[in-house]
Amino acid sequence: MSSDVSRHVQPHYRLLDAGQIEIIHNEVLELLATTGVRVLHPEAVRLLQAAGCPVRNENQVRIPAPLVEASIRSAPSAITVYNRLGQPAMQLEGRNLHFGLGTDLLRTVDLETGQARMSLLKDVAQAAAVADACPEIDFIASFALPHDTPTNTMYIECFKAELENSTKPIFFTAACDKDLAYILAMAARVAGSTEALRQKPFLINYSEPTPPLTHSYGAVSKLFMCADHGVPICYTPAAMMGATAPVTIAGGLVQTTAEALSGLVIHQLRAPGAPIISGLGLPVLDLRTSCVSYAAPELKLSNSAFIDLFHHYGLPVWSTTGSDSHCLDEQAALEHAFSILMASLDGANLVHDVGYLGQGLLGSPASIVMCNEIISYVKRIAQGFALTEDALGLDVIREVGPGGNYLTHDHTLANFRKSLWVSQMLNRHDPVAWAAQGELRYRDRVTRKARAILQQHRPVPLEAAVAADLTRLVQEARAALADEVFVA
Repeated sequence: MSSDVSRHVQPHYRLLDAGQIEIIHNEVLELLATTGVRVLHPEAVRLLQAAGCPVRNENQVRIPAPLVEASIRSAPSAITVYNRLGQPAMQLEGRNLHFGLGTDLLRTVDLETGQARMSLLKDVAQAAAVADACPEIDFIASFALPHDTPTNTMYIECFKAELENSTKPIFFTAACDKDLAYILAMAARVAGSTEALRQKPFLINYSEPTPPLTHSYGAVSKLFMCADHGVPICYTPAAMMGATAPVTIAGGLVQTTAEALSGLVIHQLRAPGAPIISGLGLPVLDLRTSCVSYAAPELKLSNSAFIDLFHHYGLPVWSTTGSDSHCLDEQAALEHAFSILMASLDGANLVHDVGYLGQGLLGSPASIVMCNEIISYVKRIAQGFALTEDALGLDVIREVGPGGNYLTHDHTLANFRKSLWVSQMLNRHDPVAWAAQGELRYRDRVTRKARAILQQHRPVPLEAAVAADLTRLVQEARAALADEVFVA
């Protein structure tokens, strides 16, 4: 074989070329320098002003291009995220791909009744346990927004439930810096100390600016607190095309990239080199139904575009998956499959909302199991195939010859496990065997698997002393935050 021929075949996909990236980037810089963003945090305004940003109307800050580009260079191009046992779990850089859950689903499909109901704290625990047992799920999140916990401490109690039911890294939300402080204290207790958490962070805060072009007091407070503690934050705009961002993909990219990069500037001014994951979300507002689509093709195109853009910046980048279906049906499978495939081809580093249904309003543990297998399927496609001498197998083909078979050949025995993907739950039986096994549909099989995980899987428990301290911190938070009014 010629030495200049690649020995491995892999799918390659890019949406934007270098010239198109330059067009979008220049428009973003122009927007930030001339219109700027509204910053509703006085300390952040002072920080930006001291860095050379003109300010008008007290909080409308224009950000010069050199400061934006210096902040991009300041932010780390790689972030190592650990699990709660202190072991490296995710390397966020380049085209490394990691999938995990999302947060804050209002309703959950009950595994026993099959009916959707308001989410409870037990649903957070169940989602974490199911994800803990799924090898393709790299990080967990609350998945559910529990209605049976006090409003001011629900994120704190979600975090405790996640710690108790999985060792995987935690992607989490907080209402403001007050409950975030308790969550970081809990994480430091698990890590051993605040400095140990800084050295080996196992959690990522998720926060957003407010479109269009506004950074709220609460969002900036969380940016500052995470920067100060060296805890990674995923600060990603989520604007609706046609409502809080232009209806065109290109216009939406310019606005939301400006929001993401201005947040990056604030974060890096506070703590140069602090870990941050960037990106943006541009879901579509369906103007017929007034509902937001989690699976529109325009969202997938915008995801591909911003991931190309942030790869160009050399920053760890976030993306999303999900379905608009309100049950685990053919639509859910179709939309999750396309979303996961596109995220994989894009090379996103942190893909959240695995298992989301109902336009980001509904969760199902069975959907997590389904997506676990979709991710495995898609990773096999992304793996490609070898063009080595052994893989090409010319000597084997000659040996078998016309009319022979490969079933008992040593080459088959040596290669089938590493060459062929094996499904755990997809049907590959003939119709008679399928009927004899009960004619189970895919949704039935993944639901059974989710139930079995919850019955049989035992996550690594917390140390007793740590668990007791976490309970104490939750009780302390309930007392301290009971009468707080959180400012967004």
